[in-house]
Amino acid sequence: MTIRYPNGHAYRAPASNDHAHFSNTFTNYGKRGMSLEEALNESNVYYETHGLAVVHKKPTPIRIVKVDYPKRSAAVIKEAYFSTASTTDYNGVYQGRYLDFDAKETRNKTAFPLKNFHQHQIDHFRACTAQGGICFAIIKFVVHQEIYLYRAEDLFPFWDDQATGGRKSIPYAEIATHGILITPHIQPLIPYLKAVDQLLA
Repeated sequence: MTIRYPNGHAYRAPASNDHAHFSNTFTNYGKRGMSLEEALNESNVYYETHGLAVVHKKPTPIRIVKVDYPKRSAAVIKEAYFSTASTTDYNGVYQGRYLDFDAKETRNKTAFPLKNFHQHQIDHFRACTAQGGICFAIIKFVVHQEIYLYRAEDLFPFWDDQATGGRKSIPYAEIATHGILITPHIQPLIPYLKAVDQLLA
């Protein structure tokens, strides 16, 4: 199946680990080989079933343009387009506050490459923070086996500096210093709301 962006370009899965969301697994979660996305989704189910927050992964709208019917009872999508550019991965409500965040991971040891983000995602973060939303990235450094909550407001200066010759990445030391370390647990697997509590405090 071919999926295309609104500009007509074909979507291709990222080749490098720095581009890929959730391409690496957490083997420390009971040796279950659960991906970051799966761990976050399961954490969100835990939060909702316990009445703590309502957070969901956003679906990506797709427009189907070509379908084959090899059997009368089955349909195969052969070509589709992303109907709009995606924004961020997750949004929801916690203690009456709007949450909006993206989840990223990298195998880079010393920095987080900014190419993992796109301009429309940064624009979305800016619009949400302007309305009082709590916006952040959950960043996993695969080699260090560390996960951080990093505020969108701290991300903006690094993003903007690229346009004037600034570096194309955020140093690991910067994220480790100004981000909030999230320590995995059994339930929820990724207790990121504890880090959000620190932002609210």
